[in-house]
Amino acid sequence: MSRKAAPPSSRNSLAIDVAVRCRRWTEAVPRAAALSRRAAIAAYGHQRRRAGRAEAAVVLADDAFVRRLNRDYRHHDEATNVLAFPAAAAPTAMPAMLGDIVIAFETAAREAAAEEKTLADHLSHLVVHGMLHLLGHDHQTAAAAEAMERREIDILAGLCVADPYGDGE
Repeated sequence: MSRKAAPPSSRNSLAIDVAVRCRRWTEAVPRAAALSRRAAIAAYGHQRRRAGRAEAAVVLADDAFVRRLNRDYRHHDEATNVLAFPAAAAPTAMPAMLGDIVIAFETAAREAAAEEKTLADHLSHLVVHGMLHLLGHDHQTAAAAEAMERREIDILAGLCVADPYGDGE
């Protein structure tokens, strides 16, 4: 398992700890940890109001690990592409711990291939999606889903990643 945290460098920054539990991530995307860190920081920086210094973790795992988490914490006995586990709603210390994002390799790779995207771009999208959940966004209603998708598209454009909901043009 690889771990490396990027330290917060300013009053409004995000430290990201990336743990690689599945080496297939780095075999398929050699810079998976750096891409994850960059996408998380971009999502955090996209907030309209800054929340100060914060920390979060990204775990690059396999489907079996994500399936166990999904079963144990969400009562869905299946793998999914990304899970987000927000920390306490009102942190009392700085830096604030936002929570954890866990991404499943096989599911993400299958989706990227089916959607004719690079796995690197899809990974960036899944990290941004997970970070937005940690920041309190959801897609439980049509309006919330549309707002979250717009945020994702804007953040990913800043990372030079095409609109994940568009037709690729």
